[in-house]
Amino acid sequence: MSLDHTAAGFEYDRDTRVDKTADGTFTATITDGWTTFTTHPNGGYVLGTALNALGQTLSQPDPVAVSAFFLRPAAPGEAIVRTETVREGRRTATGQFVLEQGGKEVMRATATYGDLSPNGGRELHLEGPPDLPAPDQCPVPTEFDRPEGVSIAHRLDYRYPERPGWLDGRTDGRPHDEFWLRFADGRQADTHSLPAMVDFAVPAVLNIGEFSTITVELTAHVRARPAPGWLACRVFTKHVSGGYHEEDMEIWDSQGTLVAQARQLAMLL
Repeated sequence: MSLDHTAAGFEYDRDTRVDKTADGTFTATITDGWTTFTTHPNGGYVLGTALNALGQTLSQPDPVAVSAFFLRPAAPGEAIVRTETVREGRRTATGQFVLEQGGKEVMRATATYGDLSPNGGRELHLEGPPDLPAPDQCPVPTEFDRPEGVSIAHRLDYRYPERPGWLDGRTDGRPHDEFWLRFADGRQADTHSLPAMVDFAVPAVLNIGEFSTITVELTAHVRARPAPGWLACRVFTKHVSGGYHEEDMEIWDSQGTLVAQARQLAMLL
């Protein structure tokens, strides 16, 4: 089962809290603690808030597949999450939600929950986790040290094996990055935070001089309950066309287990 972080007062749990007001309806406060360089709250953080509500309505403990459509950027302030149970099965439960602000839909998603307790089943991986130096051997660029106006960077620790070239204006790189990630306040990742964390990567297209600003759709698969410690991440883009690009994300835990994957379609600036 996932850990209960509520009593510990971690920032992610405080900022994704929801309160039930009626059957299937919850209120939330989207904070300004997870804003990106676009000045809007990070979409993964908003998704995690809404999933906190949906998860309380379903019988299974772990989100395993989530598909979210981002209809407009969220803003700091009050939000309403309306949830609906679609089906409760023996091994999985499926539901959907709409998150609204100011009477307008911000996000709509469907998710299936299951039980990710270890089951000893077959394992096959054609590619392993990123081969990274230990986190304490990775430099911390000054630009990542609590930058002004990008509050999400205050909530997370990133460790890259070398200084990203885009920080120095280089745009001749490959849209592929591997790095370590964790919550800055010591919160351990779990299955409830992973659907948000797959959207916490700095966009790989920065390496080619592009900036993705608006996520259109994100699909996340949670594969296992993560072991404590740093998360090894791989983010990459293979196709940029028509003003859009896809971004793939993999997250591996400290024991080398694949714990989450995601693909999103995003608009270019």
